[in-house]
Amino acid sequence: MALKSFNPLTPVLRYKTVSDFAEITATEPFKALTEGKKRTGGRNAHGRITSRRRGGGAKQLYRFIDFKRNREGVVATVETIEYDPNRSARIALVRYIDGQRRYILAPLGFEVGRQIVAGPSAPPEVGNAIPLEKIPLGTMVHNIELTPGKGGQLVRSAGTLAEVAARGDDGYVTVKLPSGEYRKILGRCYATIGQVGNIEHENIALGSAGRNRHLGRRPKVRGVVMNPVDHPMGGGEGKTSGGRHPCSPWGKPAKGGKTRNNKRTDKFIVRSRHAK
Repeated sequence: MALKSFNPLTPVLRYKTVSDFAEITATEPFKALTEGKKRTGGRNAHGRITSRRRGGGAKQLYRFIDFKRNREGVVATVETIEYDPNRSARIALVRYIDGQRRYILAPLGFEVGRQIVAGPSAPPEVGNAIPLEKIPLGTMVHNIELTPGKGGQLVRSAGTLAEVAARGDDGYVTVKLPSGEYRKILGRCYATIGQVGNIEHENIALGSAGRNRHLGRRPKVRGVVMNPVDHPMGGGEGKTSGGRHPCSPWGKPAKGGKTRNNKRTDKFIVRSRHAK
């Protein structure tokens, strides 16, 4: 799991890096767990752009991932480690003893042939899914549920991990998230042991605009180079810095503005990620 660089034969290759895909063991996905993926180009049902700078890109098959890990007590064996174009993490195809196959997120150090299991009595080993109340303190986890049975929602991208920090008498477990936030999560919620694999993903340098287009990302135009009619920060003689705090074309703060508006769950935050 390392990065591959190139001889600087062109300006692009001087900086471009790609994954070496050394951990990948299969090039084609398990067809029964895939479906075609419709691309919206950032448009809603009325055809209006609601997410800017999206469109184009290579076609992708969606892989169904088992975030719930709800087959308790049934042993599964890892068959393949695969690339998933829909996420930064690698995925693993596991086969249960009754023949059923599912995709799961591949933790760091996963290899073909490893056996995993889910359930309250499962040992705290990499790849096993266990309720938070049964996981020893200090254990690194990922794919954490927020609602029992809903499936993992937190800590799913490449290289991320959370730490089980404390256990209370109220049925909640305090977890330190990758952002630095300490959050109380119901102890009956499941989490998977280990760190998400593909830890070098954050160090990849795209190197060219073309690679961005292949990912479905269209160009981004800065507001300060637009005209005043198009952006609040546009206009001016020469290269102006905008004359106001950075904002979107509709005046919403773009850097540092608070976006959280869910006071209902504030009580579960023990320590904010902004705390010093």
